[in-house]
Amino acid sequence: MSQEILTFDTLLEGKKIYFASDFHLGSPNYEESRKREDKIITWLNEIENSAEAIFLVGDIFDFWFEYKYVVPKGYIRILGKLASLRDKGVPVYFFTGNHDMWMFDYFEKELGIRVFRDNITLQVGSQKIFIGHGDGLGPGDKSYKFIKAVFSNKVCQRLFAFLHPYIGFSIATNWSKSSRSQSSKADEVFYGEKESLIQFCKTIESKEHFDYYLFGHRHLAMEIDIAESSQYINIGEWFKTCSYVEYDGKKASLMYFNQ
Repeated sequence: MSQEILTFDTLLEGKKIYFASDFHLGSPNYEESRKREDKIITWLNEIENSAEAIFLVGDIFDFWFEYKYVVPKGYIRILGKLASLRDKGVPVYFFTGNHDMWMFDYFEKELGIRVFRDNITLQVGSQKIFIGHGDGLGPGDKSYKFIKAVFSNKVCQRLFAFLHPYIGFSIATNWSKSSRSQSSKADEVFYGEKESLIQFCKTIESKEHFDYYLFGHRHLAMEIDIAESSQYINIGEWFKTCSYVEYDGKKASLMYFNQ
């Protein structure tokens, strides 16, 4: 397996790496999204002094598409907070998810935030962590994998960009809401060993050892042992549980923000 490796030799004393995913900002409406955005910023304020790095692991926005000269309206508070974190020297890494995969160079140019579109390996000392949003991994769900391949296609992206932003955003936001509405109940069901990400982790672990596998996407905060010294953690979401992962250089722990 070949994927990018991001390396931290060690973490400074008292420092931690934080992982969060599935904020779905913009959903289901402006009022509820603003409340969630404010809560996320409160969390970022609380962790910024102890953060060695922050990983945002996909579906941070319920929909995102960057035209050459246009980006989605709103989200000014979290964008400002992320800019502030970067100005203070805190590394922030962003993974595209299935709702915000059409992110191009805006975050990298304007905020100095590295954007990943594929899974990566995070190496901290002797420990290895497999990180990705989690969509389309494992067996099954062929229809979604086909749709993702279409949406990821550069020709399709260019064709969509020809639409006026008013039309493009109207189509995409309605589709995003419909898609999430249809999958919301399934997101709350735990399928045990049939979970595609559990099967994916076991397949990878049979070939190469990782201490942790960290994914979002499923909206279920969970910790599952994959092997004797290997664990899959789903980071969860911020509609209800407000869960995140805290890693101190030795142990990754699932946490909950309740303020």
